[in-house]
This record gives sequence, C-alpha cells and structure tokens, in this order.
Amino acid sequence: MLSEYILLIFRMIKTAKIETPLGEMVAGATDDGLCLLEFIDRRMLPTEYKDLTRLLETTMEEGDNIHLESLRNQLDEYFTGDRREFIIPLVTPGTGFQQAVWNELLKIPYGTTRSYQEQANALMRSDSVRAVANANGMNRISIIIPCHRVIGSDGSLTGYGGGLKRKRWLLDHEKKYSGKAVDLLLF
Repeated sequence: MLSEYILLIFRMIKTAKIETPLGEMVAGATDDGLCLLEFIDRRMLPTEYKDLTRLLETTMEEGDNIHLESLRNQLDEYFTGDRREFIIPLVTPGTGFQQAVWNELLKIPYGTTRSYQEQANALMRSDSVRAVANANGMNRISIIIPCHRVIGSDGSLTGYGGGLKRKRWLLDHEKKYSGKAVDLLLF
C-alpha cells in the first residue's frame, strides 16, 4: 500500500500556468518529463486532463518540478528567437500510431512546414491522411511537438487546437528567426 502511494506521488502530474506572447498556457510534467503544454482556452483541455490521469494512472495538482522550470526557460528562448529546438524529456502516452505521428512531427525542421499528405507519406501511410490529421490533433504538447508546422496540401492553414491565428503567428515567428520570408497576412 505504501509503495503504491510512493509510486503515485512519483508519477503525479504537476501543473503550472505559463504566460506567453500568444496567451496563457498550462503545462504538466511528471518526474519523467513533460506531458502537457496547451493554451488555457483549448476546448479539449478538460478531456486531456482526464486522459492523462487515466493513461498515467495518477493525479494532477498545481506545483513545480525541474521539467516545468526548464520548459519556462526554453519557451522564453523560443519566443525571443533564441531557441529552435527543445531539449526536454517528453511523456506522450497514446497508441503506437499516435506516437509514430508525434515522433514524425518532431522531425519537421524549425521554420518549415509539411502537408498532412507529406506527413502521412513520411510514415509510409500515404492512404492515412485523415488518421494522421486526427493524431496530430491529439497532440497534448503544443509548440514542443510542433503540430503547428503541418498545413493543408494547398498551403492553407488547417486545424490547430490553439486556433488558426496562433498557428499563423507561430509559423511567421519561426520563419522570421530562420531567415525566411514572413507572410504578412491580416486577420
């Protein structure tokens, strides 16, 4: 019984709110790594909380740990244009297919985009564009696992849990700091 309690505390998800230029986000991390980074106004956030506590067999509480401290620093560097890659352990419970999609997202270089079809092709699943798009949408670690870098085959902005204005801002931000031309579109 005591060992189960100690294991629960070890796996407990600590959460913290983080201010960003795009609005407030909530982050969650266990002692093993980051498992959540979402905009506070995301409709799916309550479902993500439930899914994480179920999949990791633990609870959540506000708090801090080394991964959340590291995340704050790395996000600050990202938003000032001083960081292009994140170095933080990730905890991504999901199906094997979802994990493959999320791992493929991590391969999309900073300042570039890939279509959902290109993402499916990279996974050797060219006929699974919708499944890939769905798995992208199930990503719980926004920005770090860069689902915002995936666009429609025609170059259009499609589907982003944080909203298309944020997706456009993130893409323009990364283009700016990678020396690429920025699309100056008004909303």
